[in-house]
Amino acid sequence: MSQAISAIKVTANGLTFAVDTAGSGSKLALCLHGFPECKFSWRYQLPMLAALGYTAWAPDLRGYGESARPDGVAAYRISALLRDVAGLIDAARARGIDGEVVLIGHDWGGALGWLFVLNAVRPVDRFIVMNLPHPDLFARGLRTMRQLRRSWYIFWFQLPWLPERVLAANDAAWIARAFRGMAVDKSRFPEAVLAVYRANALIPGGLTAMINWYRANFRNPFRSLAPAKRLTVPTLMIWGERDAALGKELTIGTEALVDDFTIRYLPGVSHWVQQEAPEAVNAMMTAWLAGEMPPFYDR
Repeated sequence: MSQAISAIKVTANGLTFAVDTAGSGSKLALCLHGFPECKFSWRYQLPMLAALGYTAWAPDLRGYGESARPDGVAAYRISALLRDVAGLIDAARARGIDGEVVLIGHDWGGALGWLFVLNAVRPVDRFIVMNLPHPDLFARGLRTMRQLRRSWYIFWFQLPWLPERVLAANDAAWIARAFRGMAVDKSRFPEAVLAVYRANALIPGGLTAMINWYRANFRNPFRSLAPAKRLTVPTLMIWGERDAALGKELTIGTEALVDDFTIRYLPGVSHWVQQEAPEAVNAMMTAWLAGEMPPFYDR
C-alpha cells in the first residue's frame, strides 16, 4: 500500500522548516537534499521509508523553498547548517519519534551528513550517502586538475550577484539544464519536475541563499570540522557512475575510513541518483536497512 506524503512545518534551531513527511513509525529517517534541489527530490524515497516503519522527513534546508531564509553569507556556514540538522532530530524526538535515526544525504546534504556523523553531533544509528565523498577524499580530489575542472562552478559562485542573475535568466533555464543536461535518463526530468525546481530557484532571495552555502564555506573546507578518526556509524554509499560533477575516483579509499562500509555503484546513472534510478536506489536502501546486504566494496 502506497504511503502518502504530506507537508508540515517544523521549528528547529530557531528557524521554521517546510518538511515533506510520510509514515508514523517510531524510527526517524531524515533526508537531506543537495543543490539546486529541495525536499521534492526525495519523493520516491519517503513512501518506501514509511513502508519500512520509519517516520520519514525531507526538509527544505535553510534558504531553500518554503523554509526560513536568513540574510547574509555568514548565516550559511557549516556550523549553522549542522545545528539545523541537530534541531530537526531534536524536534522529531519532541514529537515522540524516539527510535533509531537513519541520516540520508545527497550532494550538499551528503556533505552535511558526513560532517554530522563524523562529529557525532547527535547519535545516528545508520548513514546513507549518495554521490558525495568522504570529506578527506573530496579534499584530496580538489588537489587534482580533473576534479577542479568538474568543480569550476564553486569558484564562479564566489562572484557577487552575477551567478544569481545568470541562474535566474529565462525562467531559471540554467536550473532546468542542470538537471536534464546532466541526467542520463532525461525522461526522469519532464517539464513538470523541472517546473518545481525552477519555481524554487525563482523565490525572491532563493538563489542568493542557495549560492551562499558555497560562499560561506569556500574558505572553510569540509574536512576542517571532521575529527581524525574512523567512522563507526554503519554507512551505505550509493554512487551514480555517470556523475558529471564528482568523479567515481573520489570513492576509492572510503573503506579505510569507515569501519562498517558498503558501497553500490550504479552504471549509466548521473549525479541525480535517487531521482534518476529510484527503483534501484530504493531496492538497495531497503536491503541494507533490513540487514540483507553484506558490507561490500566493489570498484
